[in-house]
Amino acid sequence: MADVNDACGADPGFFCELVFDNTENERLAEIVGWVVERPLRIALILLGAWLVKRIAHRLIDRFTKRLVAQSQEESDKQVKSAGLLDFGERAARTLGRLRERQERADQRIQTIADVLKSLATFLILAVALLLVLGELRINLAPLIAGAGIAGLAVGFGAQSLVRDFLAGVFILVEDQFGVGDVVDVGDATGTIEKVSLRTTTLRDVSGTVWTVPNGEIHRTANFSQIWARSILDIGIGYGSDINEASEIMKRVADELWQENNPDATILEEPSVWGVQELGDNAVVIRLVVKTDPSEQWAVGRILRGRIKYAFDEAGIEIPFPQRTMWLRSDDDDSSARDPGRAAGGDPKVQAYDAGEDGGD
Repeated sequence: MADVNDACGADPGFFCELVFDNTENERLAEIVGWVVERPLRIALILLGAWLVKRIAHRLIDRFTKRLVAQSQEESDKQVKSAGLLDFGERAARTLGRLRERQERADQRIQTIADVLKSLATFLILAVALLLVLGELRINLAPLIAGAGIAGLAVGFGAQSLVRDFLAGVFILVEDQFGVGDVVDVGDATGTIEKVSLRTTTLRDVSGTVWTVPNGEIHRTANFSQIWARSILDIGIGYGSDINEASEIMKRVADELWQENNPDATILEEPSVWGVQELGDNAVVIRLVVKTDPSEQWAVGRILRGRIKYAFDEAGIEIPFPQRTMWLRSDDDDSSARDPGRAAGGDPKVQAYDAGEDGGD
């Protein structure tokens, strides 16, 4: 005589067991199990998956809002640290760049949130599909074993890919750099042209395009964050007046500051820090200028040229290496071997001969 396990399986459901107990009809209990109970279980599984997906997406949204708030707070700190004490043209440009950077950071965070949501949805649906297949009495052991082996192979073979992906996620979330920034990533230095989850593309000053995996970027130097600083170490001769040279350097830098050159923007009053070094051949004076990001090099080139012209007009010498050459001829060699031959001759040759005699 058939029992409930024959009709409803090793794990009998409520409706199947109820029908079998009341009718003892194996076929009817099995039909009820397939028509009523299994669809109901599948519906509950799908409903649970939908609820878990909604909860996961809400948690991701909350995490995203927290990142946006932190980014906004960091942006406010950068505005204060930039020294924006007026509402002039310089401040307006700087604030505009900060807004653009903030918008870019928000867009990146939203992109990361969309990726995380898609990944969470895929994982939840995959688990729900396995549970549904289990309800349909499909043997999942070979499928799970094959997936485990495939996952292990991919895990060993794609370690660098996973590392690049995770590093790219943090680069985008933390807004370490973006398109247009001038950065040093260790192996290359240049202007960022493209940032993806796996690689970063930049072009150096010679025009060479570098593609660097994000996982290989262990440290980053960004020359385009909020403001920059041009540092000029100018050497003068030991016989020159340090105060006069410092005043000239300060005057030239102030003139460029007052020009409001859009390609060489100086954010605040330049400063001469004083004597930086007492070198072998020169006294080095340091001039420091705070500029717009990525304009420190243009400002430095302009100031060096103008300071050179100003020093020339003031008679201040910029030291440079010099070399003294002595020329000898065959007659000089003969005179050196025969000192009597040089008597009454060229003074330089006599002096040379005296040096030779003194050395002996």
